Amino acid sequence: MGQENGRDEERPVHRVVAAPFLLCRFQVTNAHYDAFRKATLRDKSEYRERPEFSAAAHPVVAVNWFDAVAYCHWLAAVWKMRVRLPSEAEWELAARGGAEQKVYPWGDAAFEERPEYAARWHDGPELVATSEPNGYGLFDMCENVHEWCGDWYDPGYYAVSPVENPQGPAHGTRRSSRGGAWRHHIKVSRCAARSSIPPEFQYADYGFRVAADVG
Repeated sequence: MGQENGRDEERPVHRVVAAPFLLCRFQVTNAHYDAFRKATLRDKSEYRERPEFSAAAHPVVAVNWFDAVAYCHWLAAVWKMRVRLPSEAEWELAARGGAEQKVYPWGDAAFEERPEYAARWHDGPELVATSEPNGYGLFDMCENVHEWCGDWYDPGYYAVSPVENPQGPAHGTRRSSRGGAWRHHIKVSRCAARSSIPPEFQYADYGFRVAADVG
């Protein structure tokens, strides 16, 4: 995990071991989230009917961390398996797609070299799975919308992180998130880039994808 020439919170670079886990190939979409919202009588976000956010295959946005966790609990009952948000370690492992210490999911080539990069993400997120998947078959890692993780955030956590299955600090005021988002000047993040916001915040460039335990 981490990047030696990255930001301070991305150091020290260190090796971790993650137990086997599953990660959804796609960010949670409006269609997915609408089923949960209707089943649990939740209100729709202010962005749900805006054209640039409203397609069934757009990633759901403006969900806070508590909403994302509640969705995981609901889906766990539907699927009859433990569904949860990924840890930071799991997310970074998945984003790299098996290409260890590469800057981006596709390697080290600059983000500007991505096909049609300049034509995308002008007014909102793209439909999910409109880019090529990474080496693990995962779409939109490091782009489209920020993705909530399960961990509390601590910028100094890498200095004390356990080797096996790190889950973040025991407490905090901000929850970790990963990946780039449509609203930023640079639309794609590095695999090692870390971010965080308070768990109650809802932003138009924040969504999530779900993880699950194996077995």
